[in-house]
Amino acid sequence: MKKNTLFLILLIFIIFCFIVLFKGLSKDSSYKPNINFGKKLSSFEGKNFFNDKLINSNELFSENKIYVLNIWASWCAPCRAEHSILMELKKNKLIEIIGINYKDNLKNAKKFVDEYGNPYSAILIDEDGTIAISLGAYGIPETIVVDRNQIILKKFFGAINNKSLKEINSLTKWVNQNLYY
Repeated sequence: MKKNTLFLILLIFIIFCFIVLFKGLSKDSSYKPNINFGKKLSSFEGKNFFNDKLINSNELFSENKIYVLNIWASWCAPCRAEHSILMELKKNKLIEIIGINYKDNLKNAKKFVDEYGNPYSAILIDEDGTIAISLGAYGIPETIVVDRNQIILKKFFGAINNKSLKEINSLTKWVNQNLYY
């Protein structure tokens, strides 16, 4: 009788542990940043990449265009991979691309822009990563698409590609067709 009671208690404990383990494993615990589509981008400021002048984000979003904020660094391999897509995106006159140079050596970053081309209408220096954090970034490259009112329309994690290029270009068409402004 004592063996049966001990066996039953052990069996109940094992079943309990199995249920807890199963529930824990089936729950998605991966980090998903708060994207905030449709919400206003938080204000930020940074030094101009070329002249060290301090720029507030409100100065950047003045025209009736779509703005693409691209967080990048010269040491980032995926940033190099996406750079040709950014150069292609620059051809769309309804889009302004703003670069956020993340925790980079300024000399290396300038060499990168000279070597690969400059798709950006403005580049801000983010020496300590605070701009990227305020934008909700959790890695680089990251690309955030906003309208002139700084409303977040889309966010891309990792390097953008041809599919991303089509999505961003279609956003400009959608905005213009729907008289968004």
